[in-house]
Amino acid sequence: MKLLELIDFFRGGGSFKEFCLLQSLNEGSEVIEIFMEIPLNIDNELRYFEIEKTGGSTEYTDNGIKSYNLFDFYYFLDAIEEAYDNQNRFLSNEELAKLLYNYAINDA
Repeated sequence: MKLLELIDFFRGGGSFKEFCLLQSLNEGSEVIEIFMEIPLNIDNELRYFEIEKTGGSTEYTDNGIKSYNLFDFYYFLDAIEEAYDNQNRFLSNEELAKLLYNYAINDA
C-alpha cells in the first residue's frame, strides 16, 4: 500500500480497527508507526510496525527491506481529520499525500 492508497482508505470511510485487522497489526499497541521503503519516493510502498517492534527507531529493517519512519498513526489520523475542516476540505487525496510526504521527509 502506498501513501495515496492509505489516504484513500481512510478518507473513504475505513477505520483504524479495520486497517489493523487487514494488516495483522495489534490495535492495542502503544503506537503504530508508518514507514516507507528506502530510498524514499512518494510512490514507494509503506510498511507498518508496532513501536514495540521498532523501538521507535528512525530506520528499521524487516525481512531485508530497509524503511524510514515517516510518522505515527496518531499524526496520520489527525491529518486525515484536519483535511475535513473548512480550510483544508478541498484538498484532494493527492494533494494531502504530497503535503504529508513533504512534512515527513523534511522533518517539519
